Amino acid sequence: MTSLGRVISVRGSFARVGMLATSHMPLSEMRATVGRFVSIRSGTSTIVAMITDVSCEDLPISDTYVATAGVDLLGEILSGDRPKFQRGVTNYPTIGDAVDLITAQELRTIYAPTGTDQINVGTLQQDRSVTAYVDVEEMLSKHFAVLGSTGVGKSTGVSLLLNEILVARPNLRVFLLDVHNEYGRCFGSRALVLNPRNLKLPFWLFNFEEIVDVLFGGRPGVAEELDVLAEVIPQAKALYTQYQNSDRLGLKRSDPKSVGFTVDTPVPYRLVDLISLIDERMGKLENRSSRIIYHKLISRVEAVRNDPRYGFMFDNANVGGDTMAEVISYLFRLPANGKPMTVMQLAGFPAEVVDSVVSVLCRMAFDFGLWSDGVSPMLFVCEEAHRYASADRSIGFGPTRKAISRIAKEGRKYGVYLGLITQRPAELDATIISQCNTLFSMRLANERDQALMRSAVSDAAANLLSFVPSLGTREVLAFGEGVALPTRLRFKEVPAHQLPRSEATIATVPSVSAGHDAHFVGAVLERWRGATSNRDAAPNDPMLERAPTPRSLASVEAPMLQPSQGFDPDRFSLLKKPLR
Repeated sequence: MTSLGRVISVRGSFARVGMLATSHMPLSEMRATVGRFVSIRSGTSTIVAMITDVSCEDLPISDTYVATAGVDLLGEILSGDRPKFQRGVTNYPTIGDAVDLITAQELRTIYAPTGTDQINVGTLQQDRSVTAYVDVEEMLSKHFAVLGSTGVGKSTGVSLLLNEILVARPNLRVFLLDVHNEYGRCFGSRALVLNPRNLKLPFWLFNFEEIVDVLFGGRPGVAEELDVLAEVIPQAKALYTQYQNSDRLGLKRSDPKSVGFTVDTPVPYRLVDLISLIDERMGKLENRSSRIIYHKLISRVEAVRNDPRYGFMFDNANVGGDTMAEVISYLFRLPANGKPMTVMQLAGFPAEVVDSVVSVLCRMAFDFGLWSDGVSPMLFVCEEAHRYASADRSIGFGPTRKAISRIAKEGRKYGVYLGLITQRPAELDATIISQCNTLFSMRLANERDQALMRSAVSDAAANLLSFVPSLGTREVLAFGEGVALPTRLRFKEVPAHQLPRSEATIATVPSVSAGHDAHFVGAVLERWRGATSNRDAAPNDPMLERAPTPRSLASVEAPMLQPSQGFDPDRFSLLKKPLR
């Protein structure tokens, strides 16, 4: 049978092919269009190339060729007893070498799993009979990113990838930041779902920048107040340590200033001590204007502590003493107890504190990997990553960006791997996305996003990116270390129980049964006010801070947040007195 065409020019990793007019292929097989793979017979190997453009313009004046095609040279199949594919080209084609459409058997050779560490994610777009595999070790150890606009199946693809990873790596711990509360049910009994109702993240685990962000509601701190805080926080930590030591050992109290804690040392302290230390300094001042600074700072601390939305940080934060080990074990599943994954639902947290919470979690994940020498590997998956690591340094929270950047740059050395999911890659910090060596790109319509993708993809098949705006739902271009070749594939169907479903989604058609009367409005107002008012106060001193013991920490299994499922009488209450 006559070949499809002949090589007519070669330049680096690019070649031009003349399509022969004398080819006797049926028209259905002759569809050598953009995106198809071709094979070039060259000496002892078969070069694998991809068609990037086809044209009949500027053809030589002869009847030999009906069109020309540009192809990117991607790799070669080495002949032998067991044909093997390798990236890169060692023997370049010469003028006149025969070119054919690649066979299904050759595609299977290219995409054949090279070991047991492969996951099946779908099928090739070019040939649905060929399974597309991803190398788990390469994908995880060198980080990965899933990119795509809203509505293209991005969340479903993430659910598929993570479920397959959990099957292939049952001992890997996975931590997922779930911004829209979509993934609560995707992983069944293998995931612990955390939200403000069952999370205990003591405020003393926050470093100085993070606690300042909480106290000032995400706004820049006042310099004079920050100076006071930086001075009294280490002393409050020293005081608490002295209480603990004197209780156990009857030790003589020493000067708090002599204990070597910094503002960032993750040890417990009490807000009672913090406020009393500020108050003590304020009492020594005679200048009224200086005292106002201290008074404002005390007001800030008390306002945040008394806000029920911040209960996960301040309620019972010091009971059990130093509970850092229990908190980390609970958050990062050590031991896993059959639930190696944590889904952190962020939609229920106060907007002002989300950045700080994410910063604490990223930082603790990295630091635990660092100080444990990477003994227990973990995948940290960041949904809507552009919100936390924006390319614009004036947007977002600096420590969060720094924490994610540390994982991206150094995490692999300590067994902390990064998965980024975003619909706006152009808004994501370029340094961070450049560390992701496996990219799954779904449909992206924005020109800036496509331009960033072109700069991030180093493969010879960067021309594949011209397909990005026209990809169908569930279709994806996979690049990088995790796949044998830059590949256009289709994610396989995800079982219904693993489909992401946003628990915050509200139907556009109102329910007929929802009686929109005065009682309905009153009930909404009760819930609205209750969310930002004090709960029923306990008869004990509110200054005392109690936390669940380590045993109760591990046993809490709160329901996932579902705003649309009616009112929770234990969570909300009417204001005790009318607003003035």
